[in-house]
Amino acid sequence: MILDSFKLDGKVAIVTGASTGLGEGMAIGLAEAGADIVAVDYMPGPYNAKSIIEGMGRKYLEIPANLLSIEPIQGIVEQAVAAFGRVDILVNNAGIIRRADAIEFSEKDWDDVMNINVKTVFFFSQAVAKQYIKQGTGGKIINIASMLSYQGGIRVPSYTASKSGVMGITRLMANEWAKHNINVNAIAPGYMATNNTAPLRADEGRSSEILGRIPAGRWGTPEDVRGPVVFLASDASNYINGYTIAVDGGWLAR
Repeated sequence: MILDSFKLDGKVAIVTGASTGLGEGMAIGLAEAGADIVAVDYMPGPYNAKSIIEGMGRKYLEIPANLLSIEPIQGIVEQAVAAFGRVDILVNNAGIIRRADAIEFSEKDWDDVMNINVKTVFFFSQAVAKQYIKQGTGGKIINIASMLSYQGGIRVPSYTASKSGVMGITRLMANEWAKHNINVNAIAPGYMATNNTAPLRADEGRSSEILGRIPAGRWGTPEDVRGPVVFLASDASNYINGYTIAVDGGWLAR
């Protein structure tokens, strides 16, 4: 039955940036499909998702880590394997944004965003891919891109550069690792009601402009990315490699 292809029973998923917003929503969605969750965030728990996921009978491991540096990555993978015996899914969701006019943008704001949004994504993917190859099981890697993987935006130069980079390295890793039965794809959320967009939603004029361009007529929610992440994490997407799915209410179609 086709619905069996979407089940994640017995799978182990690492989700970065899992404490709030889209990360929390995707962790819950993966657990609803059957996966045990390794939740990584710079903020120590308890996370709201913990009780929800454990209430489903799934296992939930919290690992506090600051992913502005790649130093914690190998230890996170080792902790996940020690706890669950394997890793099957990686969701590279952790990311930050810094806003300032390009003419005034600082080197620190450039480096911080590039480090966590694209450097960490690559090296976390590399570490997990090595684990997949060691296991001989293949696996899924799902990166979180953005509308600014497609567009320039304004006042977010390092965010635009990093999310364009995420789309590019998603393709690159898919090209190299498909032979190991590793699928690397991405989700590009549209304008979502999360911490990152709080300043935009608080600006009535800017919020109205954004909503006016979204055919769905609303901001997205964490629930809107649960289905796509489960699809890309499941056997239902086994022949999809290097693709970025826009979950945007129709923004790019406008």
